Amino acid sequence: MQSLKQQIESYQTETFAKVPQEVRTTMMQCTTDLKESGVEDRALKAGDSIPDFELPNQHGEMRRLYHYLAISPVVLNIYRGGWCPYCNLEMQALGTALPEIEAKGARLIGMSPETPSKAETTADANGIAIDILSDSGNKVSEKLGLVFELPEALRPIYRNFGLDLPACNGDDSFRLPVPATYIIRRDGIISYAFVNADYTRRMEPAEILQQLDSIWLTWQRTSSGPTRY
Repeated sequence: MQSLKQQIESYQTETFAKVPQEVRTTMMQCTTDLKESGVEDRALKAGDSIPDFELPNQHGEMRRLYHYLAISPVVLNIYRGGWCPYCNLEMQALGTALPEIEAKGARLIGMSPETPSKAETTADANGIAIDILSDSGNKVSEKLGLVFELPEALRPIYRNFGLDLPACNGDDSFRLPVPATYIIRRDGIISYAFVNADYTRRMEPAEILQQLDSIWLTWQRTSSGPTRY
């Protein structure tokens, strides 16, 4: 089976050939500018304590991060929206890995600025049975240091692709999170952080599983209690 990286590369090869060169150049330059802005350095990192928050899931039910953590470690996947093909590829790969993630005692949660109804569509379309939290206005992602504003140069390009970000997010701010994956211990400490301003780069599910094993081994060395993690 192809890795997530291979699936993304296959998608890019097929899709980019249809995109005008000037559009590709603009998109790549905006990605370069975002990386150079230092957003990755400002984001929370491994060893940081993640702040608690409460958000509605795709069914409108309120969920608190630390309620999840009271039960198990959390893999928090922060994505741009169901309109993003790279996010959908990532969701599908995570859905395939979900039984293994849960077998290692962890809970996978999604988070996006899209509205709950859009988040429900994203979950259904990608066949993934997890809570997806609706971070309206990117309030939580801003606390994590992940938020940026979509450059003016990209907005007409997105509209030409048929992407209506204000409709997806329920506001007109054009603010988005940098895609990120945080693996969070039960004490709220971030064990591993994957943050990349290049939205085509995502954490491999296999790497998530390896990091969960690392948490388990660390717990074994430091605890004699009967409860995993």
